Amino acid sequence: MTRIIAGFAGSLTLTVPAKGTRPTSDQVREALFSALEARDAVRDYRVLDLYAGSGALGLEAASRGARVVTLVENGFAASQTCRKNAQAVQKAAPKNSALRISVSSQAVQSFLAGTPDGFDLVLIDPPYDLPDTELAANLAALVPLLDPDALVVVERSSRSPEPTWGPGLELVRRKDYGDTTLWYADVAVPA
Repeated sequence: MTRIIAGFAGSLTLTVPAKGTRPTSDQVREALFSALEARDAVRDYRVLDLYAGSGALGLEAASRGARVVTLVENGFAASQTCRKNAQAVQKAAPKNSALRISVSSQAVQSFLAGTPDGFDLVLIDPPYDLPDTELAANLAALVPLLDPDALVVVERSSRSPEPTWGPGLELVRRKDYGDTTLWYADVAVPA
């Protein structure tokens, strides 16, 4: 069972696609959002959740005060699940909330190439078998869309190598949780 952990939609149960996704465990999500909130990196942020699966990461951010949340999921069943979960979270939002949640049913690279939007926080939880080169291409395409103070978090198998950050991003933290690793990167300050 996947649920929203905290915020206005706390305890709301989320639907998870029957197959093809690997939801982030409650323990990892709770640790991630504790770290983000310690950095004041959620409230009023524009959040992008790439390879969204059920949308749990982005919707957790919405529940904790993000202003805009965009879920990107190419799989048909998973994108339909994201829409259903997004509607449930939007319905639970406080009256007169300015929260906006959208779901894009595109491949990540296509979305990044076509969006004019900017983001403050990006959560990337790709399939563990996603080639490192594809993740590197995603990160490179993401850089022009980031605010100067933006934070990018990548979730990977602890057996996977560190992502190739490329120009524009720099690693600031790595945290392991069993077979899951969270990599945190800031926008690099030009020299």
